[in-house]
Amino acid sequence: MKDISRREAISTIANGVAGLGLVTASGELATANQSSTADNVARAFRGQHQPRQLTFDPTRLKGLSEKLLRSHWENNYGGAVKALNAVEVRLATMLREKDLPPYIYGDLKREELVRSGSVVLHELYFGNLGGDPKPGGKVLDVIKQWFGSYEEWEGEFKRTANALGGGSGWVIFAQNAHTGEFHNYWSWDHMHNVPMGRPLLVLDMYEHAYHIDYGAAAAKYVDAFLQNVNWEEVNRRTEAL
Repeated sequence: MKDISRREAISTIANGVAGLGLVTASGELATANQSSTADNVARAFRGQHQPRQLTFDPTRLKGLSEKLLRSHWENNYGGAVKALNAVEVRLATMLREKDLPPYIYGDLKREELVRSGSVVLHELYFGNLGGDPKPGGKVLDVIKQWFGSYEEWEGEFKRTANALGGGSGWVIFAQNAHTGEFHNYWSWDHMHNVPMGRPLLVLDMYEHAYHIDYGAAAAKYVDAFLQNVNWEEVNRRTEAL
């Protein structure tokens, strides 16, 4: 096989993925073929992920509009699910290409990591919305143990979130399973999270999560988010540690 440049390699990947789907306005891949169900396709590459439905009524949240929530769920989260399916199907095809240069495969593996992270974090984010914004149970005990009080934890959580305002990323209140510690972790994107982190509460700080309602006023969105946290779900995650 003749040598090709990295630019040509990236073009090859783009063309391959284009055969499976399209790039949406939100920057996510959409695919019309998500059902690679042949018996000879490994389970890891079947591209059959389905979006999880919202567990709350999007018309009833305080300070977060139905339009915002539905757009976020459908276009950004839904787009990530479709993209992950497209990437998995393409990886299955590439596995059969014996002379494929590793750097071409590596670029698509990076996309697999990006899309997987987006799917997981979005599911945790929507899963911890729509409940009673008053913490209790084990999670409140953990917060007091590691931050002194709920107010101290909330202040540090807000400060971390506002540090990402106008950019991109996530705030993840999590246990570090390696050290046993609990922190509000700053994450710049879908991939770069604390190793061994076990998320308890996830906040999406990408602009798509708030721009429809708040424009560039990210701090107002953070305040609204904290009025809509489903602490029962956060406590369930904490109990499962």
